[in-house]
Amino acid sequence: MQNELLNIDCKQLRDRIAKGQIKSVAAAETVFERIEQCEPIIGAYISTFKEQALAKAREVDGKIAAGESVGALAGVPIAVKDNICTTFGATTCASKILGNFHSPYNATVVEKLLSADAVIIGKTNMDEFAMGSSTETSSLQQTVNPWDKARVPGGSSGGSAAAVAAGLCFAALGSDTGGSIRQPASFCGVVGLKPTYGRVSRFGLVAYGSSLDQIGPITSTVQDCALMMNVIAGYDRADSTSVNE
Repeated sequence: MQNELLNIDCKQLRDRIAKGQIKSVAAAETVFERIEQCEPIIGAYISTFKEQALAKAREVDGKIAAGESVGALAGVPIAVKDNICTTFGATTCASKILGNFHSPYNATVVEKLLSADAVIIGKTNMDEFAMGSSTETSSLQQTVNPWDKARVPGGSSGGSAAAVAAGLCFAALGSDTGGSIRQPASFCGVVGLKPTYGRVSRFGLVAYGSSLDQIGPITSTVQDCALMMNVIAGYDRADSTSVNE
């Protein structure tokens, strides 16, 4: 089962979970087993939330067993870059300065993921405060490229790109100011998209350059990228730069 799960994409996993063919708990446990095996080498995550993730997975399985409708990312293990605020865990921006910062609110994109029944498994490593293009400037740990441990994964969303490429999640969120999703996606052989400015809410994103920052998806396929965009995109009154159309 573990090998089978790691060889399918985000949409396939969602469809099989929704049909009751795969348990969301099994998918989450498979990913955490993979993280336990590979994370000491890859270094993609700053923090993980196993207990919380499994609780969400059980909730999704319960909905399906009861015949209730589930969201577009039902039971899919997702990672979030650690400059995107969550009420669970710290939001560090890969900096010791924010090592103990716990956000009082979730970013809008995190609320959208949770509403879509995604299972958020952890926060990914990055260049400190998103200032870099290799993830080498993280103050907390080093992330390597899963395809060649002697090479960098790119940055600043290098942890998210490495996590997707290494099978440590099925999709991830990154942020892009001047290439910080697209470049690491290219380095790691995955799909990354910087959305049109204003298409995805930046509420809850720790800013680097507010006139350029965008949150976007990193996935293994273009179809999965579209699936993620359909979940996170949309107008948000909490973001004054969000486009209302």
